Amino acid sequence: MKNLKKIPKIIVQAKVADHLIDYKWTPKIMEKLIDPVGENEGLEHILNQISHKASMGLAAATLEWIFWRFKELSTKSEDIRQRIETMWSSIENPENTNDLVFDIELDFPANNYIDGPIWVSLMNVRMIDILYKKGSNFLQTETLGLILLARHITPKKKTFDKWFDDNINKLINFYPNQNLNSVNDLEDSLYDYSKDPVICREFFFDSSFEYNEEQSKKALSDFISNINYQKNQYCIKRKEYASA
Repeated sequence: MKNLKKIPKIIVQAKVADHLIDYKWTPKIMEKLIDPVGENEGLEHILNQISHKASMGLAAATLEWIFWRFKELSTKSEDIRQRIETMWSSIENPENTNDLVFDIELDFPANNYIDGPIWVSLMNVRMIDILYKKGSNFLQTETLGLILLARHITPKKKTFDKWFDDNINKLINFYPNQNLNSVNDLEDSLYDYSKDPVICREFFFDSSFEYNEEQSKKALSDFISNINYQKNQYCIKRKEYASA
């Protein structure tokens, strides 16, 4: 378990780990986070400007905020860590991953202050995994709920906002959406993400990382090489690296 052993500095600055549970959690809040589409059109528009693999990378990085928030508070944090590894592996080659299955009848109280956000994040990531592998043009919109959830549970929200704003601007610049279909054609078309450049964890969490395609490939490959395939139930070592 070499991956995700050290908490990123920006997440430390946001007081995510070891902080009191001070956010509100009600059925109404939960419902809005599960289905936020329509109430955040500006953010939806921004997210739709980035590529498929960039969206998956943003989702994996956002899920890491949730992982560190609950790492010492829930036994389910190990499952979240495995899903994060799998999302990065799927960016490299989705054939090396199993589906991020999620049982909606999962036996823990979704209204609980800890289990509730975890339940929402697992359901959200399941949908992101499905849409990514399908090549759906609605993937970018599906990341919206995960982003809003991570922000909601983060103590220093301005720090999260700065992290998101800085990264989304870089993503739009380096990883623009390659689908040129009009909005009316999106539902019936698929996004061919095979030609999207890969993205790595360092892009989001290492301030010294200077983007170029080769550096991203190497960093992503290094991350994947540290996955323990015997312990991670969602990763399989079957195909050669697609970006090799």
